[in-house]
Amino acid sequence: MFDSDRMSEELRTLKVDVTRLLSTAGEQMFDSSKDRAEALADQIKAALAELGETVSDEQEQLQGLIAERPMTSLASAFALGVVVGFMLRRH
Repeated sequence: MFDSDRMSEELRTLKVDVTRLLSTAGEQMFDSSKDRAEALADQIKAALAELGETVSDEQEQLQGLIAERPMTSLASAFALGVVVGFMLRRH
């Protein structure tokens, strides 16, 4: 009536098949995630390189302005410091 050996063998076969499917699916998900992470890392590197170039250009421009007008730059920095000091004192 009930063949336990046959049922046991079918369960073992099913276990092997499920294990193989899960392993394959896991590898595919890992590879997909790895590819997405690498693409995102490349995008971040490109954005950081562009930001570095922009900051470098702005720094050169700011240094030129300060070199051209040192007294005005010093007075502006002092005034900004006084304003920030008053703002911080109130809070």
